[in-house]
Amino acid sequence: MRAALAEAKEALLQDEVPIGAVIVANGQIIARGHNLVERLNDVTAHAEMMAFTAASENLGGKYLKDCTLYVTLEPCTMCAGAAFWTQITKIVYGASDEKRGFSNLGDAKKIFHPSTEVKGGILESECSEILKSYFKSKR
Repeated sequence: MRAALAEAKEALLQDEVPIGAVIVANGQIIARGHNLVERLNDVTAHAEMMAFTAASENLGGKYLKDCTLYVTLEPCTMCAGAAFWTQITKIVYGASDEKRGFSNLGDAKKIFHPSTEVKGGILESECSEILKSYFKSKR
């Protein structure tokens, strides 16, 4: 999660919403991503989506079995849906997203692939603080 936080800080330096993600396979980081929505003028350029693309390129295939996504904010519905299609084994997130996170869907487990494990609240205060500071500076 610390590597994902470093990606969030990179997003912050680029005046993007500070969300970062990394994907790990066999104990090694194989992909990194942070929000690029503003720079690319693309609403789908979330940290998770950037990391999924980089991991798929690294592995040479679209499935991310035996991989773990670490992301600083609970994935939105779009990113959770993309995670389903990657068949990623595990998702670990930091801060909850009470407005746009996947857990607002009710039976949220149905959005993920049946074999995907999800765990939240890792380094939650650090992941939350960078976002709160960013939005406070924008107001």
